[in-house]
Amino acid sequence: MERVADYPRPPRLEASPRRVRIRLGGVWIAETRAAFRVLETFHPPSWYLPPEAFAPGVLRPASGSSFCEWKGVARYWDLVAGGVTARRAGWSYPDPTPGFAALRDHVAVYAGLMQECRVDEEVVQPQPGGFYGGWITSELVGPFKGGPGTLGW
Repeated sequence: MERVADYPRPPRLEASPRRVRIRLGGVWIAETRAAFRVLETFHPPSWYLPPEAFAPGVLRPASGSSFCEWKGVARYWDLVAGGVTARRAGWSYPDPTPGFAALRDHVAVYAGLMQECRVDEEVVQPQPGGFYGGWITSELVGPFKGGPGTLGW
């Protein structure tokens, strides 16, 4: 079991050999055993996949950006497969801060905007709320930031 309350702040970057898969529109659009997890206090991990894990044509540049005090400026991606477009469902860091340089161009995905995301064979649950992109698996123990009343944690 992993208690997210024990995750560090600032966050830690961790390579993972676990099998990560994503499905959209009835199609498996990504698969890798070379993902990174970002572990931050009270957050389920965000999973970042290398761009080559995604099927060709799935990732399409989207408008807008955001800023993370730890990782830098993020860009957004629409994900498209099986006749479905998930707008601004992914994000990446083209020029991350030095502590997160390994994430360069890796793509994280909002689980709640996908048909299904899996870690090994477990279907993940999306982090509560619409802002954070963590993936909840059965080995995680909350509480999780993101739901109503958790902004000030």
